[in-house]
Amino acid sequence: MNIHEYQAKELLAKFGVAVPKGIPAMSVEEAVAAAKQLPGPLYVVKAQIHAGGRGKGKFKELGPDAKGGVRLAKSLAEVEAHAREMLGNTLVTVQTGEAGKQVNRLYITDGVDIGKEFYLALLVDRATSRIAVVASTEGGMNIEDVAHETPEKIHTVTIDPATGLMPHHGRVVAKALGLSGDLARQAQAILAGLYAAFLGTDAEQIEINPLAVCPTPEGNKLYVLDAKVGFDGNAMFRHKDLLELRDTTEEDPAELEASEFDLAYIKLDGNIGCMVNGAGLAMATMDIIKLNGEFPANFLDVGGGASKEKVTAAFKIILKDPAVKGILVNIFGGIMKCDIIADGIVAAAKEVNLSVPLVVRLEGTNVQQGKDILANSGLPIVPANDLGDAAKKIVAEVRAVA
Repeated sequence: MNIHEYQAKELLAKFGVAVPKGIPAMSVEEAVAAAKQLPGPLYVVKAQIHAGGRGKGKFKELGPDAKGGVRLAKSLAEVEAHAREMLGNTLVTVQTGEAGKQVNRLYITDGVDIGKEFYLALLVDRATSRIAVVASTEGGMNIEDVAHETPEKIHTVTIDPATGLMPHHGRVVAKALGLSGDLARQAQAILAGLYAAFLGTDAEQIEINPLAVCPTPEGNKLYVLDAKVGFDGNAMFRHKDLLELRDTTEEDPAELEASEFDLAYIKLDGNIGCMVNGAGLAMATMDIIKLNGEFPANFLDVGGGASKEKVTAAFKIILKDPAVKGILVNIFGGIMKCDIIADGIVAAAKEVNLSVPLVVRLEGTNVQQGKDILANSGLPIVPANDLGDAAKKIVAEVRAVA
């Protein structure tokens, strides 16, 4: 589960992380009122969508010469003008794809001078089963570009869960960022706050880009100027307060519907819909479709104990994608029985008035009963003997009707 930047900053501030003052706004009037509460005279108006690259993004409705989703304002009038242009319009960034995302929320923050920008992130390192701290002096840039072009500028430190964050971790990170003296101590304090927030919220990712040195009358200060936070969805039952931060308007409608039926669904760009039980089998199914020259339209794992209702819901979700020209069902009946799945497939195909080719491969418990149900259904379901056979048949069927 992801949250907006303003929510992330408010959350991190509770753990002692230094962030500039900012106020969210849902309307032009709220944006102006928020700016009036800030010191000024410099403000930052930031579009709030679940995607990076907002500053370099473009609004579909405003033309190629319009400014992006992060803008400086030197007066209340400019805040109002920026808010009017952003709210309700569609921001396209490198992460949204061509469809973009509609901006429904803004974040008005206090403008600060920036002396130097850094990158800092905490992630789950699955290879070591530890939290990894990733630091770079190249803040304000796409970290993927830095990793590709100058990988030596990215430093990673893993934290042993048995000991937790130790003072030497903070010193290593400060050194990696080239900080010393008071700034090094500030960096260590921010890292401690981020680590506490990571554990305390069951986070999967906390990304700070940029972490900036900002000159102030009291001396140089380190501030978190942008934050991206994502949580482990499986742990949200422990965090009812965090669930309240969820903005469902930022989520794909099909993926949101799938979550209501406990289906793992992710939309992709291909034309063959997939319904599989088990994440590994789903990945293999997508791979073999590509091996045969076509592309999967989705990842969809119905899980180990799917019912007729769940299978029907899965079919409906797949068919809501107009790009789908055929469906491949690949089921291994371990916990799940093939005859129950077959009943669900037949019921779903009849209910949705299936109009695209359907290839089904069943294997496992009660497989013959399942195949008999499909064969006697009166529906044009194409049976497959194995995964390779299934992939070849669905590709052939799709190309035959193209």
